[in-house]
Amino acid sequence: MTHPLPRPPIMIDRVLDDPGLVRRLVEANQPYYPVQRYFRGDTDYASSTGQQKMVIAPNFRGDWAYDEPQIEGIEPILWHDGFCEAARTIYGAAVVRPQQVYCNLTWQLPFPQGPGHTDVPAFRGVDRTQYPIQLLTVMGHSGLFERYRVFIATAVAWFYHGSDGGLDYWPDGPQAPPKVHEGAIFNTALVGDNDFMYHRVRATGPREKGLPGPMSLETRLARTGGDHWQLVEGEQVLGEPSFDELRISISWKANVFRDAEAARVYDEHDDDLTIERAFELFYADLEARGVRHQRPSDPVSDAGLFAILSDTYIEMPSA
Repeated sequence: MTHPLPRPPIMIDRVLDDPGLVRRLVEANQPYYPVQRYFRGDTDYASSTGQQKMVIAPNFRGDWAYDEPQIEGIEPILWHDGFCEAARTIYGAAVVRPQQVYCNLTWQLPFPQGPGHTDVPAFRGVDRTQYPIQLLTVMGHSGLFERYRVFIATAVAWFYHGSDGGLDYWPDGPQAPPKVHEGAIFNTALVGDNDFMYHRVRATGPREKGLPGPMSLETRLARTGGDHWQLVEGEQVLGEPSFDELRISISWKANVFRDAEAARVYDEHDDDLTIERAFELFYADLEARGVRHQRPSDPVSDAGLFAILSDTYIEMPSA
């Protein structure tokens, strides 16, 4: 199958007039825990990253807004005019509703995070508040559910002075060469169609240092004072990065609607997808393709069915 091309992204060269706000928020809302906590095991992880075994790496996340602020002081980022205007332009949208802001902190990750991935999509009636990432990912790749798709604009903003730790992204599709945003990335942002545009974080820190570890889902990144931070696993200190060594990025997401009527359909659940209908569409398409499959009693949790769906629909970048 041919993966649809993403809408062209927009680069923002100056995100905040006061970029020190991000450092203040980072320090005020620590400690942080590994981003791998968001996955429900190896299957979810593999569907998003292309890697079969979950690796607990020094990638940490803090949730700062979901529908409304979760921490004090996040409003200039949640309601960022530049992000909202870029989202309107990219999607031709009349309605932009900021929904999420989260902070990512990475230290000493000497290899890129997988072959590239798209973000987890959402569909009216079926989203990650109810169903696993692996299901939503394969739904997004299949192209069978576009009638129900919730369009999501994503901004990624960097607050890191290092020359590494940038972004590979595939605005021309997964079979074309990626573009690279790296170097002078501090206080810049890329706003894009990340449910369709493949992307990945580039290596951060010198390769010869390797990964700190062994880490677990309970490893925490905490500030000890001033510029000093620690990675702590139980009572063991795994590393002591300075603030400047932490690759900090902010992700912003908004639901976008072409017009008020599309927003109303979403709000009033006039045309929601059911999970039963979703699997009927999968089964019909598999049969049309001549792909042998079963209809398990609990398809959401059936590993065999998901292996078939992944083999049939998931596409990864060639680079």
